[in-house]
Amino acid sequence: MAADQGLLSVLVGFGRALRDEGVVVGTGSVLGYADSMTLLDPTELLDLYHAGKATMLTRHIDQPTYDKVFKSYFLADSGPLQHLLKMKVHLDPEAETEFEVLTQPEAGQEKQFDAPTGLMGSNMEVLRHKRFAEMTDEEKAALRKLMQKFKFLPPKRRTRRTVANDRGIRPDLRRTIRAAMRRHGEIVDQHWRERRVRRRKVILILDISGSMADYSRALMHFGYAAARAAVGTTASAKLVEVFCFGTRLSRITQEMQKRDPDVAFDAAAKAVFDWEGGTRIGESLDKFVSEWGRRGMCRGAIVVICSDGLDRGDPAVLAEAMERLSRLCHKLIWMNPLKGDEEEFQARSVGMLIAKPFVDELLSGHDLASLEKLALVLPKLG
Repeated sequence: MAADQGLLSVLVGFGRALRDEGVVVGTGSVLGYADSMTLLDPTELLDLYHAGKATMLTRHIDQPTYDKVFKSYFLADSGPLQHLLKMKVHLDPEAETEFEVLTQPEAGQEKQFDAPTGLMGSNMEVLRHKRFAEMTDEEKAALRKLMQKFKFLPPKRRTRRTVANDRGIRPDLRRTIRAAMRRHGEIVDQHWRERRVRRRKVILILDISGSMADYSRALMHFGYAAARAAVGTTASAKLVEVFCFGTRLSRITQEMQKRDPDVAFDAAAKAVFDWEGGTRIGESLDKFVSEWGRRGMCRGAIVVICSDGLDRGDPAVLAEAMERLSRLCHKLIWMNPLKGDEEEFQARSVGMLIAKPFVDELLSGHDLASLEKLALVLPKLG
């Protein structure tokens, strides 16, 4: 309760600071600001900034003044929330993080950002290249927030069906003749068609065995971000499927599409029974091919396997499963956190040596930058 009263006094003080600079802020606006922060994270500067802007800023001409007051009030060295308002995207959790308020571009300047206003951390680049296994708890929490804003767009493919498009290359005889019949048989406009473009399905198969304990949590968050980012991109079947395996395979696509990440991970934990246990890659992939791949899920899809390749099962089963999987899917990508930043990665585990001949792309999955690289590679595989 004392913490809530302290936060309320800080929010009221911010409203008072705006009034001192000439911004019209009523008591109801301040109360609305306080109510909105009960649903948001008061330690997150983005939430503080946009909630205040939505509730207390009523005139567009006050935008520069609002930005100036916000920066001087919250980001000052002696700011009231200095012990709470620290960005967690930096190398040292105890270090200060610099922020910059991005204002509207001046006349004649090119707009460089998608959003007109925002806050950026100066040490975000350090976090992007830090291994998941070396992150502190605070950095992992910051990483989860970054992944929630992850842009993940499956690649495109051309289908055999065509759609009407006057810039196409195939004549649309039906539309052309119908248009001519309206003009007593005189052909005035030539209509065309082109092949329809759809998104390819992406299937994520994540290793959650004990040898992947340092990376499995981050990869699960990546799977959640990918599944959530693809929601609503098409009216057809789900574009992203998420599976995980240790000693056996589990499908967690439905759990990963819940709106609340905490609820999603709790549901996924109940669906998986062998978290951080043994590893049987061959048996798990064989089950995937037999129960889902052969039924059409892999047809034209891109399969991404995230594993270190440390398999305790039968090598012959893994080889057969990889061979069948490579024939069913469009592209097969393997992400191995042990690869790191090595360009010439030499596989040492038996499982990785068996799987490598069937893999189209071998990437790493040890940090956020490597996951972003996957997002950049995917559109080129369409």
